[in-house]
Amino acid sequence: MTMEEDSSNSLPDHVIDPSSSRILQSKSIQAEDAAMTEYGGDEDTDDMNVDEQPTFQRLSAHAARGGKAEYRRIRCPAHRYTPLRESWDSLLTPLVEYLKLQVRFNTRTRSVEMKTSRHTLDTTSLQKGADFISAFMLGFEPQDAVALLRLDDLFIESFKVTDVKILRGDHLSRAIGRVAGQDGKTRFAIENATRTRIVIADQRIHMLGSYGNIRQARNAICDLILGAPPGKVYNNMRNVAKRMSERY
Repeated sequence: MTMEEDSSNSLPDHVIDPSSSRILQSKSIQAEDAAMTEYGGDEDTDDMNVDEQPTFQRLSAHAARGGKAEYRRIRCPAHRYTPLRESWDSLLTPLVEYLKLQVRFNTRTRSVEMKTSRHTLDTTSLQKGADFISAFMLGFEPQDAVALLRLDDLFIESFKVTDVKILRGDHLSRAIGRVAGQDGKTRFAIENATRTRIVIADQRIHMLGSYGNIRQARNAICDLILGAPPGKVYNNMRNVAKRMSERY
């Protein structure tokens, strides 16, 4: 009799001998053990795969939208219809050549309609084009509004004179006159000092520029509306222009 038979015979009845056991593991446990063994053996190759980053080709705007075209429609106010007709060529050039958009003017609805195509490269081109046309409709010149297409940190802010102070009649007219100045001198001074563009359309004031510059221009305009003398505002603008020139 061998040693193994002696050991098996010496075991109690309620203990199962591992060498002669017919108990099988479940398939899930076997798969988990196999996966752990495979992971432990290929650990070096996994580390190498982690270091290699996958590279993907950039999707075009047409492919990112799933091949579908997007549209924008900007209404043209009655008082901007003639300027739009006169400046149509200068507006169309950056939209078509730079943003690769399809543009038309709908005479029935009097609106500018824009559409993306398979030639459109950037997904933000349509929104930039809409902002450019909207800025022109507010009264900005095309050469000023085209900066919205080239720079990402430019914004347009609009407010009414009555939002700052409730004025009526001649008081409102004088407040608008203080903001504009004689022959537009005050407006030009604020524009040059804060590096913004300002449009005064009746009771509405539109400003185009970066966030910090718009804030400086808005503070100066609000001071004029509230009744501050232009000389004091000029002084503040001179100090603002000096600080900005030193900063840049």
